[in-house]
Amino acid sequence: MQALRFDGTVRLEREAPPPLPGPGEALVDVHLAGICATDLEITRGYMGYQGILGHEFVGTVRQSPEGTLNGQRVVGEINAGCGECDWCRRGLQTHCPTRTVIGIQGREGAFAEQIALPARNLHRVPAEISDEEAAFVEPLAAAFRIVEQVPVGPLHRVVLLGDGRLGLLAAQVLALTGCDLVALGHHPEKLALLEARGIRTAAPEEVPTHRADVVVDATGSPEGFAQALALTRPQGIVVLKTTCAGRSPVALAPLVVDEVTVVGSRCGPFAPALRALAERKVDVRPLIAACYPLSDGVAALEHAGRPGVLKVLLDCRA
Repeated sequence: MQALRFDGTVRLEREAPPPLPGPGEALVDVHLAGICATDLEITRGYMGYQGILGHEFVGTVRQSPEGTLNGQRVVGEINAGCGECDWCRRGLQTHCPTRTVIGIQGREGAFAEQIALPARNLHRVPAEISDEEAAFVEPLAAAFRIVEQVPVGPLHRVVLLGDGRLGLLAAQVLALTGCDLVALGHHPEKLALLEARGIRTAAPEEVPTHRADVVVDATGSPEGFAQALALTRPQGIVVLKTTCAGRSPVALAPLVVDEVTVVGSRCGPFAPALRALAERKVDVRPLIAACYPLSDGVAALEHAGRPGVLKVLLDCRA
């Protein structure tokens, strides 16, 4: 099969061995896969991963345990826990110390014609969701993780920092809560996508008059945390939604003086993400910048890495 592999450099492997599903695993024919910031960071050395890239995908199950999912269109959770350790028994499979993560840690990714993943990680995609929309389920689920971790409602003042791929999804999810939301970003053309959905936006220098109850940092930059902290009221909450490959200096004194809670936020629930797409409560289609055939995967990653570019998709059938 064809696959996009990173082994110090990104290259198209035209005759990669197809995956061999292990016990309890399904084999999925990948339709579309999305390129995200983590994929780009991996090519710069993040996580020390080498292998087939990619973790955002939609596809059709070719083979599954007892055939229960065969022929179903699915998306997949990226963390594969052992299922036996104390963390997994507590329902914390995403924090299993021996977990593999597709395209990131110990497991081949989705920038390929096929991928193997535990059947328990797969979710059926409703017919009303297109492949292009379904390719966003994994990052959209990460956005829903915010409201799963932190109480947000109509009485809360919320600031979102960052107008990148994840920031635009997180803003739409936060808006569903009815909170008093403002999204801050550097790119007027991206903020316009939120304004079209009735979400208030501003440039970073146009900081809100009142400090917020909750500030979500989706900037992916070391400076984002400092700005988030400055915008958070005493006893407020800062949600760190993106990782930074480099080191971030942290001023601890303001956290103590203002009694601020810091919440790390990573992968999230697929069910509400699928429901939001099916019910048209979140619109991901304006975020698609381009779609490349897998055979042009190297060019696709280069395109995705350009400043200001939103989501680039790979068609893994071509």
